[in-house]
Parts: sequence; structure tokens; C-alpha cells
Amino acid sequence: MTAQVSERLIYGGKEIPIFSNPLSTYLQQTDIQFTSPSTANWRGYVGTWEIKGTPETGERLYLVKISAYKTYEEVIGLKDLFPGSPIAVFAHWFSGILRLPQGRHVKYVHMGYDSKFEYELFMQFERGVLVNKYAKHNPHEESKTYDPEDIPAFLRKQSD
Repeated sequence: MTAQVSERLIYGGKEIPIFSNPLSTYLQQTDIQFTSPSTANWRGYVGTWEIKGTPETGERLYLVKISAYKTYEEVIGLKDLFPGSPIAVFAHWFSGILRLPQGRHVKYVHMGYDSKFEYELFMQFERGVLVNKYAKHNPHEESKTYDPEDIPAFLRKQSD
């Protein structure tokens, strides 16, 4: 399998790649299917997601944009997939973990989302609501030490 084009997440004012497919749970509950435009996009779509809210009020996952191949010639958007919906769709169907690569690319794997990056942020959701997040460091063979202060603040493990 070829490395896959990632979804995108808008979080903390930045756009971050996602190595997960939060829409797949929703699509499994429907009869909606898309056409793969290339071996780098077997699912047939690319979504842009955003976390809205605050830790105090609850951070929620929303689908804010999608380009989906209904056929090779016909690309549909958010309003086609969710008719009558507002400009963002709350991902109430998604319970799971988003994997967000960060930092330097330390190991390329030509398969799915198997490549490794210097850091990875993991966000756990229950019915679209962020319930936990934590970071993982993936040291490169040449990198024997690192300074934890070099990790961006929003990637550091949250204290309980």
C-alpha cells in the first residue's frame, strides 16, 4: 500500500496533518462510497477538521471541509455530503484517537500512515468531544538526547 495523503486538523491556530480517518466511522454507518483518485488516496476523500471550544467548555471535533470523489470526474463537498448542514458538522459519530505527526520526519514508510515523525500528538475523543491528549517522542537513531523544553507546549503531556 502506498503512503496516504493525510486529513488536516486546525488546532491552536495551526493546520496539522492527521494520520487517522475520523470520517470512516460515519461512512461505515451509511451506504456512501467514494472513488479513489490515486493510490495515495484509497479512501477517496480528504477532510479538513477543526477543534472548536475550550478545555473549560469542552473541545469538540468538527468537519469543516471535504473534497470527495463521487466519481473520477465529480468531486463533492461538505454541503453535498451533509445537505442542510451548517458550515461545520459536529463529529458526534467519532470515538477514537487521532494521531498527529509533528516535527522532523525521522522514518519514511511507504505504506498507509506508518511513517514516523519526531513527535506525535494523540487526541482521544468520545462522541466528538476531546477527552484526553498526550504526546510521544520518536527519537531518531542519531538523536541520543533531547530537551523536553523543545517540545511545543501544546504537545506536552497534560497533567491529570
